[in-house]
Amino acid sequence: MESATSAPQIETFATRLRNAAVGFLFAVVLLVPKILRIRRDPRSWLAFRVLLGFAGAALVILPLAFWNSWLAAIAGLVMFLAAVLMPPTPPETNVDDKARELGALVIVNGGAYQPAGGPCSAVQLFVGAENVWALNSQLRPALILPVSQISTLNVQETSGGWLLRVQCKDRDVTFSYTGIFAEHFARVADSTLRSVMPAPLPVLPLRRAAGA
Repeated sequence: MESATSAPQIETFATRLRNAAVGFLFAVVLLVPKILRIRRDPRSWLAFRVLLGFAGAALVILPLAFWNSWLAAIAGLVMFLAAVLMPPTPPETNVDDKARELGALVIVNGGAYQPAGGPCSAVQLFVGAENVWALNSQLRPALILPVSQISTLNVQETSGGWLLRVQCKDRDVTFSYTGIFAEHFARVADSTLRSVMPAPLPVLPLRRAAGA
Protein backbone atom coordinates (compact mmCIF):
# COMPACT_ATOMS: atom_id res chain seq x y z
CA MET A 1 0.00 0.00 0.00
CA GLU A 2 2.78 2.38 0.84
CA SER A 3 4.40 1.89 -2.55
CA ALA A 4 1.03 2.38 -4.27
CA THR A 5 0.40 5.68 -2.48
CA SER A 6 3.95 6.99 -2.85
CA ALA A 7 4.01 6.44 -6.62
CA PRO A 8 1.26 9.03 -7.37
CA GLN A 9 3.00 11.52 -5.05
CA ILE A 10 6.30 11.07 -6.87
CA GLU A 11 4.52 11.38 -10.21
CA THR A 12 2.76 14.57 -9.09
CA PHE A 13 6.02 16.06 -7.84
CA ALA A 14 7.74 15.11 -11.10
CA THR A 15 4.96 16.73 -13.13
CA ARG A 16 5.21 19.96 -11.16
CA LEU A 17 8.97 19.98 -11.48
CA ARG A 18 8.75 19.35 -15.23
CA ASN A 19 6.25 22.20 -15.64
CA ALA A 20 8.50 24.47 -13.64
CA ALA A 21 11.45 23.57 -15.87
CA VAL A 22 9.43 24.31 -19.01
CA GLY A 23 8.29 27.62 -17.54
CA PHE A 24 11.87 28.50 -16.72
CA LEU A 25 13.00 27.85 -20.28
CA PHE A 26 10.14 29.95 -21.64
CA ALA A 27 11.10 32.79 -19.28
CA VAL A 28 14.69 32.61 -20.51
CA VAL A 29 13.50 33.10 -24.09
CA LEU A 30 11.48 36.15 -23.08
CA LEU A 31 14.46 37.59 -21.19
CA VAL A 32 16.84 37.49 -24.17
CA PRO A 33 16.64 41.27 -24.82
CA LYS A 34 17.30 41.97 -21.15
CA ILE A 35 20.16 39.48 -21.14
CA LEU A 36 21.87 41.49 -23.87
CA ARG A 37 21.72 44.54 -21.62
CA ILE A 38 22.96 42.57 -18.62
CA ARG A 39 26.08 41.62 -20.55
CA ARG A 40 27.26 45.21 -20.36
CA ASP A 41 27.61 44.89 -16.58
CA PRO A 42 30.45 42.47 -15.66
CA ARG A 43 29.00 41.54 -12.24
CA SER A 44 25.48 40.96 -13.52
CA TRP A 45 26.80 38.92 -16.44
CA LEU A 46 28.88 36.70 -14.12
CA ALA A 47 25.89 36.14 -11.82
CA PHE A 48 23.73 35.20 -14.80
CA ARG A 49 26.30 32.68 -16.02
CA VAL A 50 26.50 31.06 -12.56
CA LEU A 51 22.69 30.87 -12.31
CA LEU A 52 22.40 29.41 -15.77
CA GLY A 53 25.05 26.81 -14.97
CA PHE A 54 23.29 25.69 -11.76
CA ALA A 55 19.93 25.54 -13.52
CA GLY A 56 21.41 23.48 -16.34
CA ALA A 57 23.07 21.07 -13.92
CA ALA A 58 19.77 20.67 -12.06
CA LEU A 59 17.94 19.81 -15.28
CA VAL A 60 20.54 17.15 -16.03
CA ILE A 61 20.41 15.50 -12.58
CA LEU A 62 16.74 15.77 -11.60
CA PRO A 63 15.22 13.99 -14.63
CA LEU A 64 17.42 10.98 -13.93
CA ALA A 65 16.19 10.88 -10.33
CA PHE A 66 12.46 11.56 -10.64
CA TRP A 67 11.27 10.93 -14.20
CA ASN A 68 12.54 9.59 -17.44
CA SER A 69 12.77 12.78 -19.53
CA TRP A 70 15.84 12.86 -21.72
CA LEU A 71 14.62 16.07 -23.36
CA ALA A 72 14.96 18.03 -20.13
CA ALA A 73 18.36 16.44 -19.49
CA ILE A 74 19.58 17.46 -22.95
CA ALA A 75 18.24 21.03 -22.45
CA GLY A 76 20.01 21.20 -19.09
CA LEU A 77 23.26 20.02 -20.63
CA VAL A 78 22.99 22.70 -23.31
CA MET A 79 22.35 25.36 -20.67
CA PHE A 80 25.32 24.20 -18.57
CA LEU A 81 27.67 24.20 -21.56
CA ALA A 82 26.39 27.61 -22.63
CA ALA A 83 27.14 29.04 -19.18
CA VAL A 84 30.68 27.60 -19.30
CA LEU A 85 31.43 28.69 -22.87
CA MET A 86 29.88 32.15 -22.71
CA PRO A 87 32.58 34.80 -23.11
CA PRO A 88 33.11 37.37 -20.37
CA THR A 89 31.96 40.94 -20.75
CA PRO A 90 34.04 42.72 -23.39
CA PRO A 91 36.13 45.46 -21.80
CA GLU A 92 35.90 47.87 -24.70
CA THR A 93 33.57 50.84 -24.68
CA ASN A 94 30.31 50.71 -26.55
CA VAL A 95 30.50 52.25 -30.03
CA ASP A 96 27.52 54.54 -29.42
CA ASP A 97 29.03 55.76 -26.15
CA LYS A 98 32.33 56.46 -27.89
CA ALA A 99 30.57 58.38 -30.65
CA ARG A 100 28.81 60.57 -28.07
CA GLU A 101 32.09 61.09 -26.24
CA LEU A 102 33.85 62.27 -29.39
CA GLY A 103 30.89 64.20 -30.74
CA ALA A 104 30.91 62.17 -33.95
CA LEU A 105 28.02 62.68 -36.34
CA VAL A 106 28.48 59.55 -38.48
CA ILE A 107 30.41 56.27 -38.19
CA VAL A 108 31.58 54.58 -41.40
CA ASN A 109 33.85 51.71 -42.34
CA GLY A 110 37.45 52.91 -42.63
CA GLY A 111 38.86 49.75 -44.13
CA ALA A 112 42.47 49.08 -43.14
CA TYR A 113 44.93 51.77 -42.09
CA GLN A 114 48.66 51.42 -41.55
CA PRO A 115 50.51 54.27 -39.86
CA ALA A 116 54.15 54.93 -40.67
CA GLY A 117 56.20 52.26 -38.96
CA GLY A 118 53.15 50.66 -37.31
CA PRO A 119 51.01 47.58 -37.88
CA CYS A 120 48.03 47.60 -40.22
CA SER A 121 44.66 47.42 -38.48
CA ALA A 122 40.98 47.63 -39.38
CA VAL A 123 39.48 50.97 -38.38
CA GLN A 124 36.16 52.76 -38.20
CA LEU A 125 35.90 56.43 -39.10
CA PHE A 126 34.11 58.55 -36.51
CA VAL A 127 33.30 61.65 -38.53
CA GLY A 128 32.63 64.85 -36.63
CA ALA A 129 32.22 68.46 -37.59
CA GLU A 130 35.82 69.35 -36.64
CA ASN A 131 37.75 66.06 -36.56
CA VAL A 132 37.78 62.59 -38.10
CA TRP A 133 38.92 59.81 -35.77
CA ALA A 134 40.13 56.47 -37.14
CA LEU A 135 39.58 54.02 -34.25
CA ASN A 136 40.73 50.40 -34.14
CA SER A 137 38.77 47.41 -32.80
CA GLN A 138 39.56 48.46 -29.22
CA LEU A 139 38.16 51.94 -30.04
CA ARG A 140 41.58 53.47 -29.60
CA PRO A 141 42.64 56.26 -31.97
CA ALA A 142 44.97 55.19 -34.77
CA LEU A 143 44.65 58.56 -36.49
CA ILE A 144 43.04 61.94 -35.92
CA LEU A 145 42.45 64.24 -38.89
CA PRO A 146 41.24 67.83 -38.46
CA VAL A 147 38.52 68.44 -41.02
CA SER A 148 39.91 71.90 -41.80
CA GLN A 149 43.19 70.34 -43.03
CA ILE A 150 41.57 67.96 -45.54
CA SER A 151 42.10 69.37 -49.02
CA THR A 152 41.24 66.60 -51.50
CA LEU A 153 39.74 63.10 -51.54
CA ASN A 154 40.25 60.42 -54.16
CA VAL A 155 38.79 56.93 -54.53
CA GLN A 156 41.03 54.64 -56.57
CA GLU A 157 40.75 51.02 -57.71
CA THR A 158 43.76 48.73 -57.39
CA SER A 159 44.50 45.12 -58.23
CA GLY A 160 43.71 44.06 -54.66
CA GLY A 161 40.74 46.28 -53.88
CA TRP A 162 39.95 49.97 -53.48
CA LEU A 163 41.77 52.88 -51.83
CA LEU A 164 40.53 56.09 -50.28
CA ARG A 165 43.29 58.69 -50.41
CA VAL A 166 42.93 61.69 -48.12
CA GLN A 167 45.28 64.57 -48.86
CA CYS A 168 45.88 67.00 -46.03
CA LYS A 169 48.05 70.07 -45.69
CA ASP A 170 50.90 68.22 -43.97
CA ARG A 171 50.40 64.56 -44.94
CA ASP A 172 48.64 62.04 -47.14
CA VAL A 173 46.54 59.25 -45.59
CA THR A 174 45.37 56.07 -47.32
CA PHE A 175 42.59 53.70 -46.27
CA SER A 176 42.45 50.38 -48.12
CA TYR A 177 39.35 48.24 -48.69
CA THR A 178 39.09 44.62 -49.78
CA GLY A 179 36.22 42.20 -50.42
CA ILE A 180 33.12 42.30 -52.57
CA PHE A 181 31.86 45.49 -50.89
CA ALA A 182 35.21 47.29 -51.06
CA GLU A 183 34.09 49.89 -53.60
CA HIS A 184 30.85 50.54 -51.72
CA PHE A 185 32.62 51.13 -48.39
CA ALA A 186 35.26 53.34 -50.00
CA ARG A 187 32.69 55.55 -51.74
CA VAL A 188 30.52 55.80 -48.62
CA ALA A 189 33.53 56.98 -46.62
CA ASP A 190 34.45 59.40 -49.42
CA SER A 191 30.97 60.97 -49.58
CA THR A 192 30.76 61.16 -45.78
CA LEU A 193 34.06 63.01 -45.49
CA ARG A 194 33.06 65.35 -48.31
CA SER A 195 29.86 66.23 -46.43
CA VAL A 196 31.85 67.74 -43.54
CA MET A 197 34.61 69.38 -45.58
CA PRO A 198 34.34 73.16 -45.81
CA ALA A 199 33.00 74.38 -49.13
CA PRO A 200 35.64 76.07 -51.31
CA LEU A 201 35.41 79.80 -51.63
CA PRO A 202 34.01 81.00 -54.96
CA VAL A 203 36.52 82.44 -57.40
CA LEU A 204 35.41 85.87 -58.56
CA PRO A 205 36.44 86.98 -62.06
CA LEU A 206 38.84 89.89 -62.23
CA ARG A 207 37.40 93.11 -63.56
CA ARG A 208 39.44 95.15 -65.94
CA ALA A 209 40.08 98.70 -64.90
CA ALA A 210 38.29 101.40 -66.89
CA GLY A 211 40.24 102.48 -69.94
CA ALA A 212 42.54 99.43 -69.85
